[in-house]
Amino acid sequence: MNSLLEFIRSLTEFSDESWKILQPALTAKKFHKNELLLQEGQTCTSLFYIEKGYCRSFYDINGVDKNTEFFFENEIATNIDSFGNGQISAYNIIAGESLTVIVFDKAKLYQAAQECREIENLGRHCVRLIATKQEKFATLFKLYSAQERLEYIEQKHPEMMQRISLFQLASFLGVARETLSRIRKRRTTG
Repeated sequence: MNSLLEFIRSLTEFSDESWKILQPALTAKKFHKNELLLQEGQTCTSLFYIEKGYCRSFYDINGVDKNTEFFFENEIATNIDSFGNGQISAYNIIAGESLTVIVFDKAKLYQAAQECREIENLGRHCVRLIATKQEKFATLFKLYSAQERLEYIEQKHPEMMQRISLFQLASFLGVARETLSRIRKRRTTG
C-alpha cells in the first residue's frame, strides 16, 4: 500500500493520522485477466487504485466490446457516475491482465471523509483527476481523426501501445482493426 500512500501524497497533503483513518476503507485485491471488477447493471460501490496491471472499461454492444477507457498503474478506475450518484453502471470494467488493486469501499470512505478533512479533500482530487482524463479523451474523439488520435496515444500514453492488443486499441480509437493496421502501415512507409 506504499504506492497508494505516495500517490495520495502526490495529490494533496495527507498526514499519517489521516492514513490511519482511511485504512478501514481499503482492501488489497487481485483479479485475473478477464475478471470483472464491475459488471454492467451493477451499482459501482468502489474506487480501484491500480497497483499493478491494467483494466479497461467497455460497453457490450450486441456481443462486441466497445472500449472506452484504459486504467494503468497509479490510476483510479471506477464508474464515477454510478459511484457518485448510485445509478446502475451502463458498462463493464474488466482486468486486461493480472491486476492488483487497492479497493476503496464507498460507504467506509464516506464515513472516513466525515471524520477527516484531508480524506474529504482527497476525494475531490480523485474526482478531478478522473474528470480531467475523461474530458481529454472526449475532446480527442470530438476534434481529431483516427490517425491523429493514434498519434496522441503514441505520444501521451505509450503504455497503451505497448500493453494493449491491436484489436483492443482499434476498438478504443473507434476504428476497425484493419483500418488501424493501414494507418500504422502508412505512417511507417510514408
